[in-house]
Amino acid sequence: MSTVMKRHPVFEGVEMGVGTAAWGDRLMWGYRRDYQDEDLKLATEVSLAHGINFFDTAEIYGSGRAETLLGEFLKTTETPVKIATKFMPYPWRLGRGSLLSALRGSLSRLGRTKVALYLVHQPLPPVRVETWMEAMAEAFQAGMIEAIGVSNFDRSRTQRAYDALTRSGISLAANQVEYSLLNRGIEKNGLLEFCRELGITVIAHSPLAKGVLSGKYTPQNPLRGVRSTQYTPGFLARAQNLINQLKKIGSDHGGKTAGQVALNWTICKGTIPIPGAKNLQQAEQNMGAGGWSLTEGEVSLLDEMSDRVNK
Repeated sequence: MSTVMKRHPVFEGVEMGVGTAAWGDRLMWGYRRDYQDEDLKLATEVSLAHGINFFDTAEIYGSGRAETLLGEFLKTTETPVKIATKFMPYPWRLGRGSLLSALRGSLSRLGRTKVALYLVHQPLPPVRVETWMEAMAEAFQAGMIEAIGVSNFDRSRTQRAYDALTRSGISLAANQVEYSLLNRGIEKNGLLEFCRELGITVIAHSPLAKGVLSGKYTPQNPLRGVRSTQYTPGFLARAQNLINQLKKIGSDHGGKTAGQVALNWTICKGTIPIPGAKNLQQAEQNMGAGGWSLTEGEVSLLDEMSDRVNK
């Protein structure tokens, strides 16, 4: 089963991407303690070798380190690559010029003259959505970006961004939001269907729920650090039946892992998942999520089991 959605041309041929939120992040993800730059480079290379050419990053990831590393890793590849990065509308960034300045900084760190997709990272006051979309349109018309997106926008703000760009003759290409079997808020509140109707591609960040859906964590082996506050041992206990079902379905599909099934579920829902990859093993695991499809019955079963965990 796969939900067919009209997509912006920038996403042509893209089934899944690579998220770089962990790159350079010491506090949550243990950069330079649990993984090194060489691990990230190998993850990038194996992703490209398997046909994954969409990379998602942001100026705030690792305080710019993620963009710098990605730019370095891609210098020698001849594979056409699509990069998405994001602008954080900090309260002290008060005008359109600040977005253009931030974009130039991102392009410099990435070693690029343009990116495939530029997104407003999240809606923050005091600047209006419309002002940022006007700045985005200016960057688009200057050839600095190929497509425009938003991230973590609710339905009303997505509509405002869509309308503002439409007035400039430009389409809103994407909304990047958290979406997984453990967080189906965009289904429940109608945002997923709303984006589908407008032809806005939904990019699913945290599609493995910070690693929980990989099956790695249990009440006896809980998450560490900041992530443990969201996914407590009690929550992990409730999620075990769902994770066991992911493993069973994976076995029925030729030995797929729980994480690969969870990622395929997001693809079947018509979204583009961007799982993180901090090392070679994680990248190889992610690659096994594409090129096949769950049945409608399997998707429905996972939906039902997900509802039991999230109720």
